[in-house]
Amino acid sequence: MKRRTLLKTSLAAGVVASAGMLVPGRAFAAYPTAAFENKDPLQAIAGAMGSSDMADSGDIEIKAPEIAENGAVVPIQITSGIAGTEAISLVVDSNPTPMAATFNLHGSEAFVSIRVKMRKTSDVRAVVKAGGKLYVAKQEVKVTIGGCGG
Repeated sequence: MKRRTLLKTSLAAGVVASAGMLVPGRAFAAYPTAAFENKDPLQAIAGAMGSSDMADSGDIEIKAPEIAENGAVVPIQITSGIAGTEAISLVVDSNPTPMAATFNLHGSEAFVSIRVKMRKTSDVRAVVKAGGKLYVAKQEVKVTIGGCGG
């Protein structure tokens, strides 16, 4: 009888302990609502990067089609030649929520590739954080059909 009581008690304690440790707030990082739910591109950048004070840079390369035949899938590649690149964000100005993605690189190669949905013809901005400063490059992408706006 004592063995069964021990097994039942230890099983119940294990379930209670593991349930308390698997709370979603502890398992995942907080969702940056200031960046991804903001309707204003500059405020979305400030929400993701901490500031919207940016300097233009020729060291950021954006590879995107000049004309996207299908706005549902627009391939974009961003390469940063800025030393010490910490993060790269992609902003599509005319989308309902302009912040498309933010990548924290932490010493990785300063290159990202993503496919985004674009509502209509818009400037696409690549914002790079390096050395506590923000740098930006932009390119216009013309959308002909099938954007996310309908």
